[in-house]
Amino acid sequence: MDDAVIDLIKKEQRDYRVCTACMGPALVPTTVKGPKDSDIRIPVGENTLYISRVQAMYIDRVSIDMVYDKEDIDSCPAFYYRSAH
Repeated sequence: MDDAVIDLIKKEQRDYRVCTACMGPALVPTTVKGPKDSDIRIPVGENTLYISRVQAMYIDRVSIDMVYDKEDIDSCPAFYYRSAH
C-alpha cells in the first residue's frame, strides 16, 4: 500500500474499500461501496482498508491513483445503488 493511501485514510478518518468499478480497481470510502464479509481487512490507524477478494487476485499494491472522485463515482454504474438511496 502506498504511503499516500495510508495518509488519505488517516486524514479522512474513515474506512475505504478497493472494489471493482468501471475503470478497473477503485479506492472509495465504504459509504460509497460497503465492505463484504469476504473482503481482506487491513488496519490503517483507527480505520480499515477493505480489499475485494476479486481485486486482490489482480493487484500488487493499492495506490492513490485508484481513488475515484465524485464525478467518477456518479458516472459509474457500479455505484448506482448508492446514488439511488
